Amino acid sequence: MTDVQGRTAFITGGGNGIGLGIARSFARAGAKLALIDVDASALARAKAELQDLAPVETFQLDVRDRHSYATTAEAAERALGPVSLLFNNAGVISAAPVEKLTYELWDWSIGINLYGVINGVQTFLPKIVGRGHGGHIVNTASSAGLALTRSGVLYTTSKYAVVGMSEALDAELGSAGIGVSVLCPGPVATGLIERSSNAAPKRGLSLSEEQERRGAEGRAQFTEYLKQGVSIDDVGEIVLKAVRENRFYIHTDRKMEEPIKARTKALLEAMPS
Repeated sequence: MTDVQGRTAFITGGGNGIGLGIARSFARAGAKLALIDVDASALARAKAELQDLAPVETFQLDVRDRHSYATTAEAAERALGPVSLLFNNAGVISAAPVEKLTYELWDWSIGINLYGVINGVQTFLPKIVGRGHGGHIVNTASSAGLALTRSGVLYTTSKYAVVGMSEALDAELGSAGIGVSVLCPGPVATGLIERSSNAAPKRGLSLSEEQERRGAEGRAQFTEYLKQGVSIDDVGEIVLKAVRENRFYIHTDRKMEEPIKARTKALLEAMPS
């Protein structure tokens, strides 16, 4: 069991969505918060909301920037003390047609969704291990990292990678007293679709009028689907409970039960007799 009271939590994507939900729950549980986001306005709102509950520092950062990541990590620890709760949560989604993908889109998606996690682990893990006081790492993947969904090639690729990385970390870190969890949320009521669409690189992306129309319709439908999901505050409480109980897989619903069963069945049936 991980006691979060008094520990410093470093939360990427902490100004919006799931990251904010996690911040709220851990603030109420007595953790100190370093909130990381590219959205300065969201960070200001989050700090104003949470500063009466817990010590809060905010840092504007693109998690792809390793040099700035290291500088931010040092500043966060100077202000709040050693980080021992790490939430690699920042993420984006793009559902551009596979035949229209560009290297810029690949670099953007993999850079944030996967290398953002790698940068967090590489920055903090040696310190957490070296201090010998334990801790916990939560990597935000997706239900799309467990079985096929309609989330697109870019998103699916990055989230499968985060799941695999987290499983390998968990296998190696147990003896060091460091817990690892992988958060695989289903639909959650966030503004991820709109924020991702606004941030995605447009250079080289040549879509026909019909593709633009279908893309806009798809984004609207997906946004409505997410609105029917669990709230960010519910996710925050689910994550808090999982960290306290040192649970590895964190689900927010059972919507992927049948796709996971089907994928597992197909894998097993493909093995030679």
